[in-house]
Amino acid sequence: MDTPRTLFEKIWQSHTIIEEEGGQSLLYVDWLLCSEGSIHAFNILRQEGVGIRRPGQVKGVADHYASTSGPRLQDVMGDDRRNMIRTLERNTGEFGVELFGLEHPARGIQHLVGPEQGMTQPGLIVLCGDSHTSTQSAVGALAFSIGGELAHALATQTVWQRKPRKMRVWVKGTRPRGVSAKDVILAIIAQVGHSGALQHAVEYDGPAIRAMSIEERMTVCNMSVEAGARLGIIGPDEKTYEYLRNRPYGPREGEEMDRATAYWRTLPTDPGALFDKEHVLDAGTLTPMVTWGNTPADAVSIEARVPDPQDESDEQRRNSMERSLQYMGLRPGTRMQDIAVDQVFIGSCTNGRLADLRAAASVIRGRRAVVPALVSPGSQQVKRNAEAEGLDRIFREAGFTWGEASCSMCVGMNGDSVPEGMRCASTSNRNFRGRQGPGSRTHLLGPEMAAAAALAGRLTDVREWLET
Repeated sequence: MDTPRTLFEKIWQSHTIIEEEGGQSLLYVDWLLCSEGSIHAFNILRQEGVGIRRPGQVKGVADHYASTSGPRLQDVMGDDRRNMIRTLERNTGEFGVELFGLEHPARGIQHLVGPEQGMTQPGLIVLCGDSHTSTQSAVGALAFSIGGELAHALATQTVWQRKPRKMRVWVKGTRPRGVSAKDVILAIIAQVGHSGALQHAVEYDGPAIRAMSIEERMTVCNMSVEAGARLGIIGPDEKTYEYLRNRPYGPREGEEMDRATAYWRTLPTDPGALFDKEHVLDAGTLTPMVTWGNTPADAVSIEARVPDPQDESDEQRRNSMERSLQYMGLRPGTRMQDIAVDQVFIGSCTNGRLADLRAAASVIRGRRAVVPALVSPGSQQVKRNAEAEGLDRIFREAGFTWGEASCSMCVGMNGDSVPEGMRCASTSNRNFRGRQGPGSRTHLLGPEMAAAAALAGRLTDVREWLET
């Protein structure tokens, strides 16, 4: 009898070309996505005098420097930013790569574009240079960041990787009303720790995960790296197959789709397969979450108070907490719901999908924001669909700014940022010091919670707004 294998092992083994004794494996790569940050990889190709091995399996995407104020190059703020986009246009053109450029109807954040276009499929390996590539693993692919190895991958359609260990996070129970997928992953990271999944491939499973939509699963997989994971993945199921129907780069409806689905059904983890680590979380016990410090692991219930470092026995952790509180301008014991915010951001590859915008709009409908708030859809397709449903009108009538698709304020590269000392309630994925701008203070939370914060001008329990 064959040894039971995990989903991760099945994909890894099927893509392994060479496995060295030292633990490195040479993997075949199905798709490569490149954004503006790929400039150095293309320069290396020129210097070495080599081309791209399979340009048809590489796509360029303009996302980090794209403006939220308009879809054209002249809308981009500053010559440096415009030059980054021009360079991506020149590189993709020279090497024969299709570019999802500023005015491309399917442009968006690369981690949304892959699944939306059907490039990301169960059983494939998808690579980007960006940290949050793991978003795409929600459909049962191995999607992860390769950073400085991009030039090698472009030239060979392969990548050398050390095989990570395996972790399973089983999420049981049913999410209470007002608890989003973002709350689930923040609770997981708080439990596992900001480095608790270091060098692991994390598989999420359990009733609460299976109950999530594919878009919600993407939120969970997106933030896996915030616990140190190499990637986070979810096994494909009927929701996955339905999501991938009729995608431009996916299998055609009919016999081709039937063959693909038959293969996809063989991928989920076998009963009895072993993991190196396991964690269990009861979704039924969760409440809306929000961060107070400078890592996503610094997350607590909105019902809680800012923790006191003096209650922490580990000296290193205690010192870290003290530094975070000083940077964030918070005092131990402060109620999370008493923390005022200066602005709100809804978007990013974490929470910029249509379901996220619907959820936020359901909270603000008929109400007004009391602080500046920006909504940036994750892709042009999301933007069009949201506008077709009238979501843009709901946001505008509530005083929100409705923007173009971009990474936007998540990382602040396009000019959208938080001023020094100001506090932002953000649906993005990182709250590191200066992430949203020098001296910025970021509180991570879900889209419904962000919408409620915009209405209240402070961190607030969205369940109170759902009940009124």
